[in-house]
Amino acid sequence: MKLVVLTGAGISTESGLKTFRDADGLWEGYNIYDVATPEAWERNPELVQQFYNERRMQVLAAQPNAAHFALAALERNFDVEIITQNIDDLHERAGSTKVTHLHGIITKSQSDLKPTYTYPIQGAELKMGERCEFGSQLRPHVVWFGEAVPMIEVAAKICKQADVFILIGTSLAVYPAAGLIDFVPSITRKYIIDPKTPDLKRYKNVVSIEKNAVEGMEVLQKLLTDG
Repeated sequence: MKLVVLTGAGISTESGLKTFRDADGLWEGYNIYDVATPEAWERNPELVQQFYNERRMQVLAAQPNAAHFALAALERNFDVEIITQNIDDLHERAGSTKVTHLHGIITKSQSDLKPTYTYPIQGAELKMGERCEFGSQLRPHVVWFGEAVPMIEVAAKICKQADVFILIGTSLAVYPAAGLIDFVPSITRKYIIDPKTPDLKRYKNVVSIEKNAVEGMEVLQKLLTDG
């Protein structure tokens, strides 16, 4: 049985990672348009690099939580594919083996000229002056606001194959990721884990678990085991 899991900020916040919120347009005190857009990179690459170095340091200091480990444990009995909107590597560190990062992953860098050329970052810091094989400054391997999401088509194909679809810690407010649920077959059972369940009335076979990621995964594990 194939389980497809779409995770958002809610699963990482329980590991202590703060994420961008639309409410005030700030991320860790920074205006997102100053640090998370292609224009910001052109305008002030040093500031952008500093911002992501700080975020990377936080990610490396954070640990996977019980929800991450619970998802990894599901691989013992199911074919599990995770699609995440998060740029941390907590799913991988918890032991999940099939993880698609929609918005990139902060522990890698990419060429400023050819985004498909990516490189692992040693430690927390990516320095100005570090260049790719084409001579271009390396930037964080993160999809910024205003950029295309190159993995969205791959993710859509994965969603089409779901026998069970699980949504954890996302409000389905950010597109194109929010549209992935539309690719899940209507007959597929859909489990939604979030304290504030998104409005999914137009979808069939939806089970809402109005809890945070850790508590919600405990409930889900019992539901999957029982039936």
